[in-house]
Amino acid sequence: MTWPEAPALPRPRILRQRWLDLTFVHWAVAPADVARFFPPGTRPDTFEGRTYVGLVPFRMVGTGLPRGPAVPYFGSFLETNIRLYSVDETGRRGVVFLSLDADRLAVVAAARSVFGLPYRWARMTHERTGNHHAYTSTVRSSGAHATIGVDVGERLQAGPLEDFLTARWGLHVHRAGRTWYLPNEHPPWILHTANLTDLNADELLRSVGLVPNGRPPDQVAFSAGVPAAFGVPSGLPSPG
Repeated sequence: MTWPEAPALPRPRILRQRWLDLTFVHWAVAPADVARFFPPGTRPDTFEGRTYVGLVPFRMVGTGLPRGPAVPYFGSFLETNIRLYSVDETGRRGVVFLSLDADRLAVVAAARSVFGLPYRWARMTHERTGNHHAYTSTVRSSGAHATIGVDVGERLQAGPLEDFLTARWGLHVHRAGRTWYLPNEHPPWILHTANLTDLNADELLRSVGLVPNGRPPDQVAFSAGVPAAFGVPSGLPSPG
């Protein structure tokens, strides 16, 4: 399968970063079960009639402005996000974040105030031993905890589902009474199979209002990562 390329990112660019050592854990759900989480002007995007809840731990590295050095210390941190998959009235596919947990308090404060994103301060770890990756995350305010462990396998022969889950060129967020689309671009993902050795995430899912379904994930994959850049956000057209 040939991966789709990102649309040209509108100028100016406002941010760059690298997303590394990502594990993607996904459950298929009925769109009606998560529709309440989507901002106005968006709805659950679907694949074969289902939408997905994603749990994604990774390392954020080298965050900075489009030109010049990355931000020292604060530009690199661990993150675990819980996300849904959206499409807006103009047809743009994106992501809606229910939470973005990070281990840098200054990052949490800045992202919440500037972009209105639901960042939370957490204690986090990531350890790699050979092909094994282990992640932990504990939200400081509530104690909600998650552990994830995977053994990374061969390169994944990706198909339409992987395209649906990872070829996302922006995020939708509701801020200041309006829904915004924040575009990004990155190279096509190189995905690998991943065998779960540990998964304890019910507390983290409940902390954002989701009800764990008790089923094993429907899709698990790993990527060594990609560089990414963000452009200027645009507002969705006002209703009426």
